[in-house]
Amino acid sequence: MPESSIPTPFVLARLGERGAEIPVALDAGGIAWDLRTLTADIDAAFWAKGGFAAVADGLENGSFAALGADGLRVGAPVARPGKVVCIGRNYRDHAAETGGQVESEPVIFMKTPYTVSGPYDDVMPLRGSTTFDYEVELAFVIASTASYLSKDEDPMDCVGGFCVANDLSDREMQFSHGGSQWDNGKNFPRSCPLGPWLVPYSAFSDYSSAVLELKVNGEIRQSEVVSNMVFDVPYLVRYLSNCMTLEPGDLVLTGTPSGVAYGMAEPKGYLRPGDVVEASITNLGAQRLLVVQS
Repeated sequence: MPESSIPTPFVLARLGERGAEIPVALDAGGIAWDLRTLTADIDAAFWAKGGFAAVADGLENGSFAALGADGLRVGAPVARPGKVVCIGRNYRDHAAETGGQVESEPVIFMKTPYTVSGPYDDVMPLRGSTTFDYEVELAFVIASTASYLSKDEDPMDCVGGFCVANDLSDREMQFSHGGSQWDNGKNFPRSCPLGPWLVPYSAFSDYSSAVLELKVNGEIRQSEVVSNMVFDVPYLVRYLSNCMTLEPGDLVLTGTPSGVAYGMAEPKGYLRPGDVVEASITNLGAQRLLVVQS
């Protein structure tokens, strides 16, 4: 079970073994309410059934049974998304530390759905890798289709909720082709830990004041306020909707601040087996990942 306190009346989580997670609502008292009478999973069908509003109604009406959650693994708070869209160099200091510049439009790359894993799952680098890196990021989940949004449409109407993400990366692979093939170093198994919770946008509307933080073995490596993003969440939703269709259940990672190992003067900052990586965002909970040998 997630260790941090629940910041809202309830958040969404998925508990159980990988591939057999149970969708639950965790309330402020720590009780896990089984949502399977409403939905089989936190996926596109869940958003079609009303999403967070349907859960709130069910909790109020006593529609859900309590689930004995002690000892259950915490999975990613969303089921395998249709796609994982990522934004690069969306904080000025991070762009500078990696030798790049802030672009006039968002830098987009993709992670495949199988990269998604739980917030406490062990993670491992690519075999033989010596450049295993971390990136704490604010992620959001699409709740309704976003396609060719106009300036008159509110892009936040398409956002369901927010969670913590870690865009784990292999820098040697990422930049092995002059930096033109980022997907090479971004798509190994468990390279997109999510969670522990999915928090509704309605309870996290002041997301821009949240602080992203990442520690390695207790040492703070990254710390930044979300408001320092170059392209904010509404801009990203509208922009992406005009170059692809965002569908319910899709996931968007909004970029990482400075402090990654790749930007350090010495390579000692890269992750090694035995390292513990903790990533957190204000009111979204915290991950704790153990790096193991691949």
